[in-house]
Amino acid sequence: MSEATTSTDLYRRITVTVAQVVCVVGSMIGAGVFGGPTVPEAAGGALAADATYIAPAGPAFAIWSVIYVGLAAYTIWQWFPAQATSARHRATGWLAAATMVLNAAWLLTIRAGWLWVSVVVIVALVLSLGVLLGRLTTHPADSTADRVITDGTFGLYLGWVSVATCANIAATLVDAGVEPGKPAVEIITIVVLAVVAGLGVLYARALGGRIAVAGAMAWGLGWIAYGRWATEPQSIAVAIAAAIVAVAVVAVALRRRAVTA
Repeated sequence: MSEATTSTDLYRRITVTVAQVVCVVGSMIGAGVFGGPTVPEAAGGALAADATYIAPAGPAFAIWSVIYVGLAAYTIWQWFPAQATSARHRATGWLAAATMVLNAAWLLTIRAGWLWVSVVVIVALVLSLGVLLGRLTTHPADSTADRVITDGTFGLYLGWVSVATCANIAATLVDAGVEPGKPAVEIITIVVLAVVAGLGVLYARALGGRIAVAGAMAWGLGWIAYGRWATEPQSIAVAIAAAIVAVAVVAVALRRRAVTA
């Protein structure tokens, strides 16, 4: 006999739905859909593709379209009766809502030019996503649909935002006047990429080698590599380092999956 739906289950699903609306509207405003600067143009161009050595090239941001579609699908999916009393949705629904609101908040702070506030918001976002994925790992999906919609969406979300957090911090520091010249800036960027590699290893071990997480990280790293190879500011050393880290993150995740299979 299935467990009865509680008022808390209803409130959770309503909250996720409201958060999805906030996410969509806030993101559209923050991205300049209704007028004003786009994200690369906001805050004096601090987050433009050529602003820092760790900024991904423009096409990298197409992954947001996939994530937003996934979030919309998740919002609908969590209304299905089977998800109402699901232990994993009870454990993650409130966090899912928080990540949607934080995403909109991040875009709005960028639009306002509050770069240091945006760092706080994006760090809170990546931490929330990390906890959420940890809970999804503790409560495995019982269907392919849930695995694709929930785990896939939030896995891509965590992987991409982890790379974006490093780019956001770098952009904020450069905007504040911290601009070491070559080769110091290249060395610092490579060290940051090593930190990203460490995050990839941590995620693989803690989350069971999730391909969505590793794939999204590799996507961002690959576009960093392309940007430093083909566009300004050019740095072959950073491009090579980013490409190596992208391959390593995926390899570690695949290795982890093979070990735990």
